[in-house]
Amino acid sequence: MDIFDLLSLLGGLSLFLFGMQLMGGALEKKAEGELSNVLSKMTSSPAKGFFLGIVVTAVIQSSSATTVMVVGLVNSGILNLQQAIRIIMGANIGTTVTSWILSLTGLAGEAWYIQIFKPASFVPVLAVIGIILFLFIKNEKHKDTGLILLGFATLMTGMDAMSDSVSGLQDIPEFTNILTLFTNPIPGVLAGTILTAIIQSSSASVGILQALSATGAVTFGSAIPIIMGQNIGTCVTAMISSVGTSKNAKRAALIHLYFNIGGTVVLLTAFYLVKKAFSLEAVDSMEIDQAGIAFVHTVFNILCTVIWLPFIHLLERLAGISLPSGKRA
Repeated sequence: MDIFDLLSLLGGLSLFLFGMQLMGGALEKKAEGELSNVLSKMTSSPAKGFFLGIVVTAVIQSSSATTVMVVGLVNSGILNLQQAIRIIMGANIGTTVTSWILSLTGLAGEAWYIQIFKPASFVPVLAVIGIILFLFIKNEKHKDTGLILLGFATLMTGMDAMSDSVSGLQDIPEFTNILTLFTNPIPGVLAGTILTAIIQSSSASVGILQALSATGAVTFGSAIPIIMGQNIGTCVTAMISSVGTSKNAKRAALIHLYFNIGGTVVLLTAFYLVKKAFSLEAVDSMEIDQAGIAFVHTVFNILCTVIWLPFIHLLERLAGISLPSGKRA
């Protein structure tokens, strides 16, 4: 990997992050504030709140954005903590949709039905439609649709650029040696947490990991703790958004953090116990591809939700203990 590959990597990452911001911002603008109203009205039952979190996050491609909205609605008194918890749980599952979309870049095969699902085939079409809507159509709603398509095309182009730029790393032993460090859970979780906290998007950090998987040097053993750490790192956005808000809003942000930390501790412990009990050390050297990362990301978030679902009251109580009513915020 030379200086030009590094520049290509940084350029690809820049396009990827800009594309995510552009698409997410356009989606929220297109809704014209209606998302907040929907979130507040459709939480009359636990199931509605949970599925609402999944759908909204899948649409706007950002669990952070959903959680920030939830913190704002709790701050305004529109949502209570239990309603917020259910939406946050759903948001954690909804955010996995992005990783499945990004995994399309790893499709292999020459058959026409595979080719049409490859980003190289449909992204240029979306970009052309997007620029036409944005430049030549006066209707603001259609312009926002154009921005959504352009944002998606930009992030997929950035993903391809990242994958191409790191392809040479598979021949560098030092790079492989660094990744093997992440088979140790603590460095892996910390790496995922820090990366996601910096760029404030678990979808983006999962995308970066998927791009690295194209080198063939990422294994299941190294990817699993990193993915779990990424779910912790995404809590930073909600924590920042809760500064200066009411106690209940701060508790909602804390619940998001406790939810992901607790799920990581339980599932990571279970993973290593199972690996040890059944001598599954082979996972530390078993390559993982983009679809595999999307699968692990999805399974982790579903299991995390299953674990915490019966203990919503416990999460609420834990947040109350952390920020008791008599304590100044």
